[in-house]
Amino acid sequence: MAYCYSKWKLHGTVDRSPPEQPYPGVSILKPLTGVDPNLFSNLETFFTLDYPTYELLFCVENEHDPAVMLVNSLIHKHPHIEARLFVGGQRVGVNPKINNMQPAYLAAKYPLILISDAGIRMRDDTLLDMVQHMTEEVAIVHQMPFVCDAEGFASVYEKVYFGTAQARMYLSADFLGINCHVGMSSMVRRCALEEAGGLRAFADYLAEDYFIAKDIVSRGWKMRVSSLPALQNSGTRSVGALQARLRRWARLRIAMIPTTAMLEPLSECMPLGAGAAWAAGQLFGAEPLPFFLVHVLVWFLSDWLMLRSVQNGSPPFTKVQFLLGWVWSECCAPFVLAAALLSPEISWRTRTYRLEWGGRAHELNPKLKF
Repeated sequence: MAYCYSKWKLHGTVDRSPPEQPYPGVSILKPLTGVDPNLFSNLETFFTLDYPTYELLFCVENEHDPAVMLVNSLIHKHPHIEARLFVGGQRVGVNPKINNMQPAYLAAKYPLILISDAGIRMRDDTLLDMVQHMTEEVAIVHQMPFVCDAEGFASVYEKVYFGTAQARMYLSADFLGINCHVGMSSMVRRCALEEAGGLRAFADYLAEDYFIAKDIVSRGWKMRVSSLPALQNSGTRSVGALQARLRRWARLRIAMIPTTAMLEPLSECMPLGAGAAWAAGQLFGAEPLPFFLVHVLVWFLSDWLMLRSVQNGSPPFTKVQFLLGWVWSECCAPFVLAAALLSPEISWRTRTYRLEWGGRAHELNPKLKF
C-alpha cells in the first residue's frame, strides 16, 4: 500500500507557471542551536528559493552561539532576501524549540508559517510545492522525512531507515488519514494556529508537532503531505546519534499513544515474520524456518522498491551496502523500542525531560534561560 501510494504521491512536477492569484507570503522560522559542517550550505538554500514573497526568521537562544555569526554572514551575502535574526527566545513552556521560536513567531508578518529545522536542505522549488498543496480546506502541509546522499555506513543506515521503515509508516498513515505530522519541515496557516492558541499553547509538549496537528485537524481543517520529501543534511552522522533519535521518538510515541506504540513490533519485519512463521506452523503445518526466510526475502525486496521510489531513482550505494544497512536497521528496531520502554527519560541536546502519560513533559534539573 505504501509503495503504491508513494508512486502517486511523491516527486510530482512542480507547476512554475504564473498563478491566477498571487501566492501568499510565507514566514520561515529557523530555530538554530550550534553549528555543524553543513549548516552554512543548508541555510543558504533558503536564500535561493524560487518563490516570490517570503521572509527568513532565524532564532538563536544565546548571543554567543556560533550560529549568530554564520547567519549574519548569510544575511550580508544575500541582502535582497528579507531576513532577520532573533536572539534570546522567550520562555513559554518546557519545549526549547518553541521557546526559541516564540519571538520570531510573534514578529512573523505573513499568513503562512513554515517551521524548518536547522539540518534541512531545500530544493529551490520546495516552498512552491508546499504552497501549491495548501488548498482552501488545508491548514498543514508537511514533508515526509528523508535524507541527503552522503558517504559512510551511518549514512546508508540513515537512508535505509528513512526510505523504508519510516516511509512505510508515514505514507500508510497519511493514506489512512492518521496523524503522522513530523514538524522538521512543516507549513501551517497562521490563522489556524492562532485558533489553537498559537505556538505557546503547545510549549509543554516535546512532540509539539503531533499535538499542533491533532488540535488543528479537530477543528475541521485538513492536512497534506507535499510531494517533495524533507532532505535532512546533518554535518555529523553516526549510528549512535540516529539510534538516540529513534529512541527519543519511540519514547514520545509511547507517552502520547501507548496502545498504538505497543503494536509497533508487528510493523517490523523480524518480529512479525517470527510470529507469522510460528502461526503458519501451528495452523497449517508449514515449516517455520522456510516460511520465515521467504517472508524476510519478500520484505527485503519490497523495501528495495520502496527506497527507490522515495529516492526517485537508484540510491547512492550498492545492493550489498543496502543489504547490510537493511539487516542492521531491521535487527536493531526491536532493541530500540525495548530501550525506549525501559527508560522514561528523554535527552535532547543538553537537557533531560521526563514524560507524563498524554505527552506533557517536565524538565529535570532545568537551567535558567530566556
